[in-house]
Amino acid sequence: MSDQQSRATPDQSHAVKDNIVAIRHRLEQALASAGRSADSAAVLAVSKTKPAAMLREAFDVGQRLFGENYLQEALEKQQALADLEEIEWHYIGALQSNKTRDVAEHFSWVHTVDREKIARRLSEARPASMGALNICLQVNISRESSKSGVTPEALPALAEQVLALPGLRLRGLMAIPAASDDPAQQRRPHAALRELFEALARRYPEAPLDTLSMGMSGDMEAAIDEGATLVRLGTVIFGSRD
Repeated sequence: MSDQQSRATPDQSHAVKDNIVAIRHRLEQALASAGRSADSAAVLAVSKTKPAAMLREAFDVGQRLFGENYLQEALEKQQALADLEEIEWHYIGALQSNKTRDVAEHFSWVHTVDREKIARRLSEARPASMGALNICLQVNISRESSKSGVTPEALPALAEQVLALPGLRLRGLMAIPAASDDPAQQRRPHAALRELFEALARRYPEAPLDTLSMGMSGDMEAAIDEGATLVRLGTVIFGSRD
């Protein structure tokens, strides 16, 4: 990461802090509107392409969960922010086999597991000293050929395979639905993912299933209405990507 990439300008720093405050207020309003408790969902700050200094600014105003899409970039940020002991790193990018060891060794969560091979490699690579790696299974809820994810029909079998792996802890589901500006249309795929989640919870009552990673800046309210526990927000916190 270049020196320029590692710094945030004063204007950027001020904007990050203001944006965090604004997004917390928006989340509080969405939860209240949905009749949910104020602590039933959290923001995952999607920080890809943004300098470590901007993440530090977000951390300084209480943000703890950060989602990264690009492995090498994330590893550089982790090194730059190694003094922030409470920071929690979530891997939310595409996951190929050659990335599994580094991801297993440097992240607390992975949101993009969609096949048994990747899950098995993560489990094998997870250091025992770090405890189990928290996993969300990515579901192709809108059945888009351009997106990754297990099909809804294949989800139960994959969940059973992941639950049997000693290095992993299955926590929930993740999806990136097809984009829509219609609030009613936005809710449908989130509702479908919630129903899949609830079916898994009934099928595996001993599993620690507690996480629905769904909703971004354009559909956060719809996701909260349908039970999201983690909303993935990037541009509304850090500004447009370069």
